[in-house]
Amino acid sequence: MSALLSLRDLRVSFGAREVVHGLSLDIAPGEKLALVGESGSGKTVSALALLGLARGARVSGQAFWGGRDLLTLSQPHMEAVRGSEIAMIFQEPMTALNPLFTLGEQIAEVLQWKSGLSRSAAWARAVELLADTGITEPARRAAAYPHQISGGQRQRAMIAMALACAPKLLLADEPTTALDVALRGQILDLLDSLQARHGMAVLLITHDLNIVRRFADRVAVMEEGHLVEQGAVAEVLANPQHSYTRRLVGSIPVRKVSALQPDAPVLVKAQELRVTYPTPLPGWRGWWRKGTFVAVKGADLLLRQGETLAVMGESGSGKSTLALAALGLLPHGGTLRVMGQAWTGSPAADLPLRRAVQVVFQDPFSSLSPRMSVGEIVGEGLRLHAPELSPAQRSARVAQALQEVGLREAEFPGLLARYPHEFSGGQRQRLAIARALVIEPRLLVLDEPTSALDVSIQKQVLDLLQDLQVRRGLSYLLITHDVAVVRAMAHTVLVMKDGAVIEAGSVEEVLTRPREAYTRELVDAAG
Repeated sequence: MSALLSLRDLRVSFGAREVVHGLSLDIAPGEKLALVGESGSGKTVSALALLGLARGARVSGQAFWGGRDLLTLSQPHMEAVRGSEIAMIFQEPMTALNPLFTLGEQIAEVLQWKSGLSRSAAWARAVELLADTGITEPARRAAAYPHQISGGQRQRAMIAMALACAPKLLLADEPTTALDVALRGQILDLLDSLQARHGMAVLLITHDLNIVRRFADRVAVMEEGHLVEQGAVAEVLANPQHSYTRRLVGSIPVRKVSALQPDAPVLVKAQELRVTYPTPLPGWRGWWRKGTFVAVKGADLLLRQGETLAVMGESGSGKSTLALAALGLLPHGGTLRVMGQAWTGSPAADLPLRRAVQVVFQDPFSSLSPRMSVGEIVGEGLRLHAPELSPAQRSARVAQALQEVGLREAEFPGLLARYPHEFSGGQRQRLAIARALVIEPRLLVLDEPTSALDVSIQKQVLDLLQDLQVRRGLSYLLITHDVAVVRAMAHTVLVMKDGAVIEAGSVEEVLTRPREAYTRELVDAAG
């Protein structure tokens, strides 16, 4: 069978730097090919270059499509190909969709421009496409703006827009990365069924090998702009030949959990914990009083020294709100004791607890001040919690914390004077962990600590956290939707849905023999 798309010696450069080095690849009609690699490997920019969307890039090579070389097409001819013959789904639908137009208007615009439909016919077809992607009440959703629907619905709307003109090839750039694990499964199933129904080829760009196993026929692996391996999914993942592919396959988190001491002291205990938010009421009633949204509905939890308690659930389940309450950052009802004390809301009275409880956030780039050096960032807590230290003692503590997370002056000359933008994502997360460790806490709240990282970097950070727990006897309150991270890190787990804890127990009990259908759905979706 002749190839639908043939890439030959594709090269992409920005200025003097070449980021894709001679990529040659074929995609057959109706094939599902996964292009795999970590951030910076060149997979996304290769797809953008095909459609002339890699701004500021110099592109060379050949991309044969229906007897034409896409890389030599004029702008009008390329615009005719985009959307009609080759369509693309982007990673983050909230930024890809126009916030000023409804979903229906954005899909209808494509149909009017590409297919010449009238305004009313395009709107009717837009509603049909939304229904085709499984969106409930498609006519009502068509009149909604992107911010008025969930992440999964926004991704479905993006797919509907991409399929509007029945393309022969769909480029799907990390289409599930921004979604919860159950929604990821739904979107993959949707793409699978739509691909079979329409007979189109799909180039899936991803770094998640579980998604590759579940979806693709063939896989091509990129490292630093080079194609290093390709073949059938089962063959490549079972018997990888290249060292980089072996490293990716070996990046699945490994469980390293020390047994709890039977007499380990309780650090956090909550009973009937309840968190509410005021909400506006519709109409004239909203002038006089507020409604109430219950974000956490009577949660119980117990966390001991040296234990990792994972709180698992989808976005909106209440898990992050629960963590904020445990950190004393939200008012709450019920009973909450951290090391036997309740949060008072007084900065002076709560200062000892603030030292004992620290947090590591999901995105290290946004949680680290770009205007502060590494020395200032990591040492900031010491100035508040250990003012008795001299500058020399403070610098020594900072260096010790950085060394403990694997950042050393020998490898990073001038380390303390550097800024966050000079480090990779995994290194920035290590900085965030060092910042939390430097004041010697007993409890770390880990809010999705690896979800913003590539798979191999995720494993490195998880290994670091596991080692730190053993060395320091730390307790972790782990907030996540990643079942693999729960398996690797946790002793016990709470499953939350719609603000309520629906299941709790040891990791083995909950993940191996879940009682609730929702828990089974989360576990099954994780593969």
